[in-house]
Amino acid sequence: MNTNYAGFWMRFVAIIIDGIIIGIIQSFVIVPILAAVGFGFVGSMQTMDMSDPSNIAGMVGAIMAVAGTYWILSMCIQVLYFSFMESSKWQATIGKMALGLLVTDMNGLKLDFGKAFVRNICKIISNFTLLIGYIMAGFTDKKQALHDIIAGTLVVKKATVMSPKEADFAHQDSNSGRQ
Repeated sequence: MNTNYAGFWMRFVAIIIDGIIIGIIQSFVIVPILAAVGFGFVGSMQTMDMSDPSNIAGMVGAIMAVAGTYWILSMCIQVLYFSFMESSKWQATIGKMALGLLVTDMNGLKLDFGKAFVRNICKIISNFTLLIGYIMAGFTDKKQALHDIIAGTLVVKKATVMSPKEADFAHQDSNSGRQ
């Protein structure tokens, strides 16, 4: 199977495009929630005695709770966006579609939602490695990032993907030569 894998820089540009789209989605979902929480927070801050250390500790705790809520909601939106898009009939996010890329399993087939979800949860690991998990895509044979290796997925250029029948035929053809 002659597959043209998507390299680091193509994937990098795709994630920038997707980042813009996710930012827009988050502004419609998260901002109203934070605004509702923030209005109550600002109202209670105006009546607080800031010389009391327990009030300051409570304020810091509230700020951390809001930041944690924002992070969790943000991660959920990202994981769901990528998982739904990559397991859809397009097999790609909007950023990947713009660059003619597809996400497939190791056989070049479409991902189901479960496999796409695992792939995108594993991106958290790639983030925690100081982004080295992403940079790996520039150095592995199949241009796989850490989350692709863990989930058993590939990101390929669209023109090079075989249909399931073509992949099966190529597999049978390669097996017949080993006899």
